Amino acid sequence: MTETVSIALAGAGLMGRRHAAAIAAVTEARLAAVVDPDTAARDFAGQRGVPWYPDLAGLLENARPDGIVLATPNQLHEAQGLDCVAAGLPMLIEKPVATTVASAQRLVDAADAAGVAILVGHHRRHNPLIRKAKALIDDGAIGRVVAVHGQCWLYKPDDYFDAQWRREAGAGPVFINLIHDIDLLRHLCGEIVSVLARDSRAVRGNAVEDTAAVVLTFENGALGTVLVSDTVVGPWSWEMTAKENPAYPQTDEACYLIGGTHGSLELPNLRLWHQGEERGWWQPITADAIGVTAADPIIQQMRHFCRVVRGIEEPLVSGREAVRSLSVIEAIKAAAR
Repeated sequence: MTETVSIALAGAGLMGRRHAAAIAAVTEARLAAVVDPDTAARDFAGQRGVPWYPDLAGLLENARPDGIVLATPNQLHEAQGLDCVAAGLPMLIEKPVATTVASAQRLVDAADAAGVAILVGHHRRHNPLIRKAKALIDDGAIGRVVAVHGQCWLYKPDDYFDAQWRREAGAGPVFINLIHDIDLLRHLCGEIVSVLARDSRAVRGNAVEDTAAVVLTFENGALGTVLVSDTVVGPWSWEMTAKENPAYPQTDEACYLIGGTHGSLELPNLRLWHQGEERGWWQPITADAIGVTAADPIIQQMRHFCRVVRGIEEPLVSGREAVRSLSVIEAIKAAAR
């Protein structure tokens, strides 16, 4: 690839700035513009030496980047995505791809009909440790998957909720956080066919939950539990265990446990528990630490997006694949209601 891919950034919030840093970190891409009505975003664009537009229409009328990152509030994804489809602009859309399956399906169908690529920002799939975990499970290292547990306990500070959209339908830790975990559990353990769920908004009292508990049934017969809360002080979340984002304090805990008939796997620390030839509750059990070469998945995702824009690769997480994860989230919300 001899030419850099020009990428516009819509949404210069927490994730948007991580995407901007990823664009700056790879030789394949350059930041073309920033789209965000906030004056802080205008200043950010000035610091980066690129044009600033208060809205997407302004960008599409005045510039033609090769691709765009939509890191805007979830509720805007469908309308903005459809505008990008009309402009023939390949997209990296932050998860969730939309706030409802119906909305996401409209966007994905339009993109497919127009031949416009959508990559959805389930960036954890780009982490080398997830590739290794997937290979271990697929190769039978733990036998048949029987039981799964995922945990996402963290405490979001009060000022996180100063942005009104984070307190409204279409936000909440199920949409914003748990969807990452659901996507990875689907990827690692197979499709999810039914859910039971309860949620609570007892602590913050917003229109969306602050805590949810879910029971999952997988297509292969495995059962799983997941717990998510953004009002718990604790070390058991991907953010605090995977060492992906230096903004978070790091712990040596695990947040996923995947149990099988021949062993169990802890993630993200990649500890593989197993016994010898004879399995049984009185038999010795040991753990092997599986090593991988670390790489920032946001940067890996950006490199992949550049290849998607160039037509060299198909999206690792396509719009249709993201709809499958969103359908599980929608089922969780329905079950909780």
